Amino acid sequence: MTGTEGEPLTELDPRAPLVLDTRELGRRAGSQRQVSPTVPAPADLGIDVLSVAEGAPVELDLRLEAVMEGVLVTGTAMAVVEGECARCLEPIRDPVEVTLQELFVYDDADDQDTPDGEDDETSMLQGDLLDLEPLLRDAVVLALPFQPLCREDCPGLCPECGVRLADEPDHQHEAPVDPRWAKLAELPELARLDGDADRTTDEN
Repeated sequence: MTGTEGEPLTELDPRAPLVLDTRELGRRAGSQRQVSPTVPAPADLGIDVLSVAEGAPVELDLRLEAVMEGVLVTGTAMAVVEGECARCLEPIRDPVEVTLQELFVYDDADDQDTPDGEDDETSMLQGDLLDLEPLLRDAVVLALPFQPLCREDCPGLCPECGVRLADEPDHQHEAPVDPRWAKLAELPELARLDGDADRTTDEN
């Protein structure tokens, strides 16, 4: 399908924050371009327990380099992730920096020699545009712990009352008495009372 002037249509929106235009590179192998935009984070960037808030700033520092097969993207992305500690449920807000590297292959039909079954693993240019979002998502997910902690030695919550143990390091509860042994615990007191009663009888 072509546009009104014979140009191929693309599914990518060139105005999207994570869509980059490589037109300035041309196809001269070795030509480079450095870009450092700050873009709003897409929705659901991260994992269930720890993620970048939608719309939060993501700082990109990228180098786009034209190579024989396409455009090589390398660089970093920095953002702030938010979530809660897996042990004590305290809020977590930490910076995260991830490394990005991906080859986006030209989409010319004549240049596509990728074997069947590997197309889904190949990042493709669409015309002069590339979509950075899948690469960013994969990098962030791989960088995040699946059980985030507010600190490495977080003691968690008291299993009996739920108090945060980091706030009350001396917190403890008396060990519950097994009801089967409760009567035995009363024997010393009963013996003392019996002894007192015997002494009173003797005195009289």
